Amino acid sequence: MWKFRQRFAGLAVVLLLGLVAVMTGCELQDSSEQPVVLEEKKAFPSIDAIEEGATELVRRKFRLGFSQLGSESDWRLANTQSILEAAEEAGIEVLFDNAEQSQTRQFEAVRSFVEQGVDVIAIAPVVETGWEPVLKEVQAAGIPLLIIDRKMELSDQSLYVTFIGSDFYEEGRMAGRYLLDKMRTRSGQVGIVELRGTEGASPSIDRGAGFREVIHERASLTILASEAADFTQERGNEVMATFLQTYGNDIDVLYAHNDDMALGAIEAVEAFGLEPGKDIIILSVDGTRQAFEMMVAGKINAVVECNPMLGPNVMQAVMELMEGRTLPKRIITPERIYTEVTAEREVANRKY
Repeated sequence: MWKFRQRFAGLAVVLLLGLVAVMTGCELQDSSEQPVVLEEKKAFPSIDAIEEGATELVRRKFRLGFSQLGSESDWRLANTQSILEAAEEAGIEVLFDNAEQSQTRQFEAVRSFVEQGVDVIAIAPVVETGWEPVLKEVQAAGIPLLIIDRKMELSDQSLYVTFIGSDFYEEGRMAGRYLLDKMRTRSGQVGIVELRGTEGASPSIDRGAGFREVIHERASLTILASEAADFTQERGNEVMATFLQTYGNDIDVLYAHNDDMALGAIEAVEAFGLEPGKDIIILSVDGTRQAFEMMVAGKINAVVECNPMLGPNVMQAVMELMEGRTLPKRIITPERIYTEVTAEREVANRKY
């Protein structure tokens, strides 16, 4: 159970015999596990704090400590920009640290946020496991914690307030359903290779599991190889080149866990003398402008959207917490799948 205080610096009420400092408290109750799917972003509430009975208006800027896992992709850069821009709009000060894929650095950043007495901490974790010790320090300090984008594997659910982000498992299922439909008239075996993201990261785990659950319906769909490629274009190219050297023309489908890896894989497919999107069906996840352009060019067949623009939702959560309101345990952003058929009319709408 989270307990923290809303402090209103400089607010005082002169009573009959002297000056009494006023302080209010609030308590965040455990909320339902039922996720809330956001359909629209509410306007930011005011950060003007007016203590009852006071005649002076005081504005205090809340402070958010944000540990970003890295800058490995266009998606991640857009996610960081969304957080920082939304914070500026909401009048929230952000203490930002880019961990560059190091969980140890994230631990250090979180402890620094605690020492500096921030109002709220948000973490986009590099990997799922190993978080409980440092989160217990955050809880002991009375600072509410938001998990954004990627999940953590925790035995104690009271260590965080809410998760804000995507349903990675459903993203994998969407990719799988598309492939079942795409291959509905295909006879014989279908060879699939998979480019996973960072080993141990929740998108890699869940996107793979959701995909497998769906394609399991057809025994002819076979995963020939699956390897981590760190969500980067360079590694996507390297790993796909290895797949092609090993399996060659037996590869019918590439399932990449993000657009950057898919873009790197396309280069490897073309260097091997095959035509991406035709000789090899390519499925990806994210929905970046580059991926849409590749769909328009016929080199990617489908992209499952993973929305990075979480900033307004995160700032909304911060403001709700500072007003003592209860948040659901999961806040899921709405997403869909795009195909080469719809890409041309949607490409101009991509903001990242």
